[in-house]
Amino acid sequence: MTSIPRARIESIDLLKGLVMVIMALDHVRDYFHYSAFFFDPSDPVQSSLPVFFTRFITNFCAPAFSFLAGLSAFMVGKRKPPAELSAFLIKRGLWLVFVEIIIVAFGWKFDVQFRSIGLATIWQLGISMIVLAGLIHFPKPFILIFSGVVIFAHNLLDNVHFDGSFFWAVLHEAKFFEWTAAHYIRTAYPLIPWIAVMSLGYCFGSLYSTTVDSVKRKKILNGLGCGSLMLFIILTGINKYGDPLPWSYYGDWSKTLMSILNSNKYPPSLLYLLMTLGGTFLFLANLEKLKGKAVDFFCVFGRVPFFYYIIHIYFIHILAAFAAYATGFGWQALVTPKFIIKVESLKGYGFNLLTVYLIWIAVVLLLYPLCKRFDAYKQAHKEKWWLSYL
Repeated sequence: MTSIPRARIESIDLLKGLVMVIMALDHVRDYFHYSAFFFDPSDPVQSSLPVFFTRFITNFCAPAFSFLAGLSAFMVGKRKPPAELSAFLIKRGLWLVFVEIIIVAFGWKFDVQFRSIGLATIWQLGISMIVLAGLIHFPKPFILIFSGVVIFAHNLLDNVHFDGSFFWAVLHEAKFFEWTAAHYIRTAYPLIPWIAVMSLGYCFGSLYSTTVDSVKRKKILNGLGCGSLMLFIILTGINKYGDPLPWSYYGDWSKTLMSILNSNKYPPSLLYLLMTLGGTFLFLANLEKLKGKAVDFFCVFGRVPFFYYIIHIYFIHILAAFAAYATGFGWQALVTPKFIIKVESLKGYGFNLLTVYLIWIAVVLLLYPLCKRFDAYKQAHKEKWWLSYL
């Protein structure tokens, strides 16, 4: 069996941890920022640069984590035969789908009637794992070609629409569907091209085998990272392909910059993935040898990302309920069939951006001891099979 040096695993844990921490900023903003109830933070017309970049930096989270999930699957596969790895990916994928629909959906809204369900990050990770369970039986070159074709060509489907088709929305269109007058579901994370991001990560796992030295790995990742960003710049300049909504010139440099960087996330466009995965490659290439207390801090979250993801949603929502009560809106306003920013009665609730950042830092620091303790438990009880699902 090929062993993976501990330092290499820590570089991946570091990126996972950073992604988890940055992701919490966006969720704190949703629940605590005053302007969240009035306009989209990515809207160049209404947003400001501080608000825009608070949202923008979190765009790197989902692509990086999907990519790293595929890379981690490759590493797990070094210890399991293909059939066993497929079974594991299918079971974990189904578990994640259940978590999204039940545990995560309740955490976002505290609605016991489950009147609104979003097929979002955890759901797409689960389905992508199930698809990857089949893909791993194909030769690596085929998986790599499949991943590249889906990522680079999927924007050709932008103008393909099937009115009322839930199946098509699941594949490539973010839409709302009502199944009763009071219940609806949103395909927030269509599967194309997310499944290809994970399978691409799986292909990159071979870079972390002992047959590839760190110098070669750094060179490859730097080349791919710089190449991705250069292609992003070229396609952005042409402004014809790679995103369903071309950027616009506003006569104001800040608004034009926001328009250029506001690539489509639902589903993620080619430009969005070139930008975010390009950054991911550069991070992995150049921070592999990084050490210190800060690295150790973020690695704790990176080793227990699923555990952290679930508890941070509930913790932020509970804090928001207390904040709503303290500011005269009542905690009941945070028990809603809609996502918080869609609740009309909460317009006027919230705080300025500095307060949002302070709350975010507090959330991360308060959850750190719990995550560290769970991480220690996982490390001490590797024989417990169910921990691999957390």
